[in-house]
Amino acid sequence: MARTVYDKLRALQDVLSRKFEVEKEIQEIPKSLATKTELLNRLKKSYGERSGTWQAASERIADITQKLADAEQEREKSEGQMDVIKTQREYEALDKEIKDATDKEQTLRKDLQREQTTVEEMKASLDKEDMMIRKQEEDVKEEQSKIKLKIKEKNAELKKLQGEEKKITPGLEEDILFKFERIIKSKSGIGIVSLTKGVCTGCYMILPPHFVNTVRTGEHVEFCPYCSRILFYQPDDEGESLETTLVEDEAEEEEEEEEEEEEAAEEEEEEL
Repeated sequence: MARTVYDKLRALQDVLSRKFEVEKEIQEIPKSLATKTELLNRLKKSYGERSGTWQAASERIADITQKLADAEQEREKSEGQMDVIKTQREYEALDKEIKDATDKEQTLRKDLQREQTTVEEMKASLDKEDMMIRKQEEDVKEEQSKIKLKIKEKNAELKKLQGEEKKITPGLEEDILFKFERIIKSKSGIGIVSLTKGVCTGCYMILPPHFVNTVRTGEHVEFCPYCSRILFYQPDDEGESLETTLVEDEAEEEEEEEEEEEEAAEEEEEEL
């Protein structure tokens, strides 16, 4: 097979590897917005719940205020009747009403003060949460703008890579391209590796001599039986690779076997 096929595959590997990285980056980009949006939703939910509690406390203040006004009016009415009482019994009864009204007023004032303090604290907390929500809304809006720009940039890079891919792929078989893309996706961007000294440099497994020789001839695209990567022959620095040695060893073994068979045949003839 012409070396240009392997050259194309190596060039395509770089393009596809980056292409798949860009596609993954495009999918990952919105996650930062999702995190910020989730935080914003939690803040709004908390604000809504606290706002409801604050509203209920405000309604209690209005109710206590009305009850206090009624108690004050009742006490004042009783005090106004002091001038028209005629008997000791009437005085004692009216005096009790005035004391009860006074006690009620004091209790209501304490309740009112407590509720007002609570409402003031809740209002301060709500104002703080409202500021946080506004700030988070600004962050979400800013992140949305950044995401749009990032996706636009990544899509431009992706389009460029797709163009480079189209320039490289003509002349390569479709089934090889299909397998090659899957390998790059599953093997961290490495889909074609050298076969050096009988070892796949992708998985570092020693391969059978006959298979090594097939890869060395380069007549067909071969895939590593262990890691599925495409293999190309790479001689060692000394000019002779283990593949050559393995093939020569096999030839010598075959010659020895033939000689042994011939000797055995000659011995049989002599015996006859």
